[in-house]
Amino acid sequence: MTMRLTVLGSGDAFGSGGRLNTCFMVESGGQTILLDCGATALPAMAMHGVSASTIDAVVLSHLHGDHFGGLPFFLLQGQFAARGERPLVIAGPPGTQTRLQQAMEVFFPKSSAIPWRFEWRVQEIDVGKPAKVLHFDIVTAEVVHQSGAPSTALRISEGDTVLAYSGDTEWTEALLPIARDADLFIVECYEYDRRVTGHMTFTVLRERLGDLKARRVMLTHMNPRMLAQTEEARKAGLLVAEDGLRLELPIATL
Repeated sequence: MTMRLTVLGSGDAFGSGGRLNTCFMVESGGQTILLDCGATALPAMAMHGVSASTIDAVVLSHLHGDHFGGLPFFLLQGQFAARGERPLVIAGPPGTQTRLQQAMEVFFPKSSAIPWRFEWRVQEIDVGKPAKVLHFDIVTAEVVHQSGAPSTALRISEGDTVLAYSGDTEWTEALLPIARDADLFIVECYEYDRRVTGHMTFTVLRERLGDLKARRVMLTHMNPRMLAQTEEARKAGLLVAEDGLRLELPIATL
């Protein structure tokens, strides 16, 4: 089974390098999901010609604004911009339902209780327990990143095709089963050589690349210091996420 991946946003929380907040679009088997939905998700979709009405599910790694903050806007855009009756699933770690309602009320008071013109629901995924979102199989693992709820890495598969994603985290052994044999492992790499609590450092990741055992590894969520070192990353055989990048999994050639 082929998965099509479109990088709608590959930036950190601060838009370093002019990149938009984290948002990946995954298409497979006639269904389309967003993997994270950062605050800039709607502008990113508009820039790349993606209609929000085509999205069947949003799958969240954790509940920071640069990873889920686009959802209030996404939902209200569906309410007022002719999504029609296409249902939507929002899947995320425990706490997603409450945090989303709080965000809706902060940004648009009373919006969380309006009569919706389309069906949507929240599916909270228990950490470590296999789950099904639409026809995608998902396994999560808790990682090291404080977000007020479990922060997770995700392994998304359909048939033999596997996309893995670290979410935001410093190095943790919990990444190993998530990344193992994945066709692509997307890993946040915020910093080059300075250790930052809750975030990956390139020099640490480089030492552990062989342990991941993913077929390909792609870096994302980079700060200015790391963005200045992307050529070194490419020389090490790594892919570097760019807004607008499109890939098909499995990747046919190196």
